[in-house]
Amino acid sequence: MCGIIGLWILNGEPRLRRLIKEMTETLHHRGPDAGGVFQDPETGVALGHRRLAILDLSERGAQPMHSACGRYVISFNGEIYNHLALRKDLESCRSVDWRTTSDTETLVECFASWGVAATLKRAVGMFAIALWDRRERALTLARDRFGEKPLYYGFVGQGTRTSFVFGSELKALRAHPDFDNPIDKGSLDLFLRFSYVPAPYSIYQDVSKLEPGSILSISAGALAKRAPQVERYWSYPAVVAAARANPVKDEREGLALLQKALEEAVAGQLIADVPVGAFLSGGVDSSTVVALIQAQSSRAIKTFTVGFEEAGFDEAPFARKVAKHLGTDHSELYVTPKDTQAVIPSLPEMYDEPFGDSSQIPTSIICKAARREVTVALSGDAGDEMLGGYHRYILGPKLTRSVQAVPGPLRKPLGQIIRKAMDLSPVANGLLRFKDKIYKLEGALHRSDDADWLYRALVTVQSEETRLVPGAPRLPTLLDRRELAKGLSAPEERMMLLDSLTYLPDDILTKVDRAAMAVGLETRIPMLDHHVAEICWRLPLAMKIRNGKTKWALRQILYKHVPATLIERPKAGFAIPIGLWIRGPLRDWAETLLAPSRIRSEGYLEPSIVQELWRDHRSARRNCTEQLWNYLMFQAWLETQTKVAALA
Repeated sequence: MCGIIGLWILNGEPRLRRLIKEMTETLHHRGPDAGGVFQDPETGVALGHRRLAILDLSERGAQPMHSACGRYVISFNGEIYNHLALRKDLESCRSVDWRTTSDTETLVECFASWGVAATLKRAVGMFAIALWDRRERALTLARDRFGEKPLYYGFVGQGTRTSFVFGSELKALRAHPDFDNPIDKGSLDLFLRFSYVPAPYSIYQDVSKLEPGSILSISAGALAKRAPQVERYWSYPAVVAAARANPVKDEREGLALLQKALEEAVAGQLIADVPVGAFLSGGVDSSTVVALIQAQSSRAIKTFTVGFEEAGFDEAPFARKVAKHLGTDHSELYVTPKDTQAVIPSLPEMYDEPFGDSSQIPTSIICKAARREVTVALSGDAGDEMLGGYHRYILGPKLTRSVQAVPGPLRKPLGQIIRKAMDLSPVANGLLRFKDKIYKLEGALHRSDDADWLYRALVTVQSEETRLVPGAPRLPTLLDRRELAKGLSAPEERMMLLDSLTYLPDDILTKVDRAAMAVGLETRIPMLDHHVAEICWRLPLAMKIRNGKTKWALRQILYKHVPATLIERPKAGFAIPIGLWIRGPLRDWAETLLAPSRIRSEGYLEPSIVQELWRDHRSARRNCTEQLWNYLMFQAWLETQTKVAALA
């Protein structure tokens, strides 16, 4: 795992080497082991790399790396789990004098022989790649299928000072001396709706995220026109359609295929020249991954859990029981509210653009704890999207049926009655989340009985009609493209696909990548092996959600290793009591950031809307945690950027 950075200056730049070194150093946390740069002064191209050594720890594995023929230069972040198999395939085509045992060399030599798209279609892994073709004077960027590894790109400066820049994190782009890109209000509006800025957008104008499964190409001519070309080498909707056209014949076959694919994915992701461990919450996903690791290991795998003092938020006892049953070398880190709150000031710098999933806090804590003992940690992420694990996959269809049962003319007045009752009823803290779901049902009643619309309501924290960012344009997102879920009639499956295209890469994977790389920890996700995903979509819905229980197929595999009694409990998620904190110990901090005079002077948010929600939340009239945390994370991020700009 590493950090990559690069730039292409339109008319060359005498300070090119100093520029790329300064930009590369901003990513030191992603690659604390070594750093390197490449420059081509004649063309104005430079690549940078910060290295977290995982395979081939010697200096031979340093990057940027040249191909043997000298034509290509690569800067690579990620892991190619089948790189040894790719080497054998390449050796069957031509003689190769390998200089290293690294997957970076495997990639660059395969690119030289097969081309970028053909190589990536064969590769199994996670990656963000920059490849400079010295002969053709063309730059190529690529990102893995599901978006495990981040890659931003865009333009800074104007006219003859135009530069194309790219990197693993926005801070590297901001290090360019001509970076003065303004905040994109349309992207800010999307962040406040989703709690993240969805790809291909970023919080800045003229800066984008390369979407998962995509390749970007840019030549000198395209640079002058500020017009790179982006194309897909892998389409998840197409994979889903193909898998649905080839369903498994029976449950026994489906379970066998899923188990085999998971075992092979885990085996591939255990390969490393550094210590490897795993996160363990005691839930279905992480317990399955740990069970499969331990079944393949001759010694106890290191597992890590973080526990919390607050009642209802601590899952450490469950993880402890699973670890004891499996025989892992288990570590628990119990943290106090003071410990978790202490992480908050570091979040704007860690996430680098506004990010509102509050589970970023425990994620960063457990990553820091794991890094003390291992360099690589496997996780159970993506099981929910692949095998139907979220509550909304059960709640959504139920709400849709409830809405459809109400005659059309009665929906709006009934919704208004529900809202009025909720507004007038005092609700205890423990029921505030239920009350918030009732508000969403009210919205559904007088708007639509469309299951896709209801899904949008369930995955957004701010109504699309709320004009919270004055003057913000309405930007389209993948959720507007209904053709992506074409052929999936079941609302549960439509939600699973859309979650995999949006929430998974832009929230879950972003959260884990930034938290882990902030401490130089590589995370790996077996459920995101694309062969596992293909098998999951060949399974019928009844093997995912059965009798109101999620992830049925995964549970059957897990229960071969762990008794069901250790697993069966309500899904908790990786949550902390943010809503209580901002009413209590964090109240002064929140009051300062949300002050109407401050918000009005900054000019990004509508103060009256913010204050109304803040009053409702303080009085416990409503649970506005998600909306308020988004406001606070934007305000804290904005404050950080203002301070950085003042120091520049």
